[in-house]
Amino acid sequence: MATQVNVKNPNIYALVLMIGGFMGLFSETALNMALTDIMADFQVSAATVQWLTTGYLLVMACIVPASSYLIKWFNTKSLIMTGIILSFIGVMVGALASNFIMLLIGRIIQALGTGVLLPIMVTVLMLIFPIQKRGAVMGIMGLVITAGPALGPTLSGVIISASSWHFIFWISALMYLVVLLMAISKTEDVGDITKPKIDILSILLSTITFAGLIFALSSMAEASFSNIIVWLPFIFGVVSLSIFIVRQFKIDSPMLDLRVFKYPMFVIGAAMVFITILCILSTGILLPLYLKGALLYSSVIAGLILLPGNAVNLILSPVIGSLFDRFGARYFGIVGFLLMFIAAIMFTLTISAFTPIWVIIIAFIIFFIGISMVMMPAQTNALNQLPHHLYADGSATITTLIQIGGSAGTAIAITIYTTAMKSFSKAYPSVGEEAVLSHGVQFTFIFITLLTIIGIILSLCVKRTRYNK
Repeated sequence: MATQVNVKNPNIYALVLMIGGFMGLFSETALNMALTDIMADFQVSAATVQWLTTGYLLVMACIVPASSYLIKWFNTKSLIMTGIILSFIGVMVGALASNFIMLLIGRIIQALGTGVLLPIMVTVLMLIFPIQKRGAVMGIMGLVITAGPALGPTLSGVIISASSWHFIFWISALMYLVVLLMAISKTEDVGDITKPKIDILSILLSTITFAGLIFALSSMAEASFSNIIVWLPFIFGVVSLSIFIVRQFKIDSPMLDLRVFKYPMFVIGAAMVFITILCILSTGILLPLYLKGALLYSSVIAGLILLPGNAVNLILSPVIGSLFDRFGARYFGIVGFLLMFIAAIMFTLTISAFTPIWVIIIAFIIFFIGISMVMMPAQTNALNQLPHHLYADGSATITTLIQIGGSAGTAIAITIYTTAMKSFSKAYPSVGEEAVLSHGVQFTFIFITLLTIIGIILSLCVKRTRYNK
């Protein structure tokens, strides 16, 4: 059995980490409902304002891989405190922002804090709970990972309707203060500090990789692939990634121990998580734009329309976590992706400027039932395949993929959405703005449908293997 680390109160410890993780993930999409307001306040375009989401995810994707070093160099408690304090500073800058650049800087600082917290959350939970309880615990963690981004638009819609988008940051600041006080008294140091040699070149290569790829994808919202601002960073990203992978196998103390990919079920589970996050973040940025821009609902009504789907996720995630310990990941993955496919088809076939709202609510509920069935089982099954000494690298790898998936999902969705709208408005210049926006969203759901098909194929390959000891 994998080694378990004893702490005074593992449940409270887990609660601190999950609140911190939830706040960071909530912030990924919390501004989605406010993007139109921010565009008006700061006079920026949709392609520019989406950097508040993409930039946040990009910074996290750059910092998370280095977390495997951080966990081996610094005390767990110190890292948790650092992550929470950075997050608090970031939301304070956002709350006080008087221009777009200041707001973006605040988002970047908060993303640094979240990028430190998330991998620690996964690693610590794998260490402080025995393997027979991991399903239930990781079910709750899966809820945090999916509910954070999913609830962002709903909660922020209520906040915006009551006041302004600035209060999203003020309320977050209050929550971070509470979790900081809890962390001071309830967290302990776990894990081994081995202080491996830090490979600066690996950190630089990973940063260039993720910055290049995500910048290229995001730039495609305003420029074609033939434009130098798209293809040049894309090439830089691909070349850096290739060098990074080769280097990890050659150095004695790799930044990410890519031997985790020698475990087939880890690879499949990580890929399923990646696809699920692509779907969550793509949908998370599309539906608020559609509900407010095409169907003309207010922020609070748009948020409440998405609430039933989020509520289903809140209820199902812990239940599926408990059932996972009995049934494993295979059947959950197959059924979950099938449900996501059905929901994506419903969105693709029905979205227009006149879609009945009950159709959107039902499709969103089905979508999140599927997500609840895929996310936690896939991640837990993947990590359970790894030996104890690879937990930190495995969790850092999956968390990195989650951030890349989030960044890519947001960037690709906005790119497809913007391109489809431009093409449709040129073909039908007399059509109203609501119809053009609806077409952009509808066309983007074809991409999400294709992702769910890939997910179904992957889930068919899942096997319940014996856990590594």
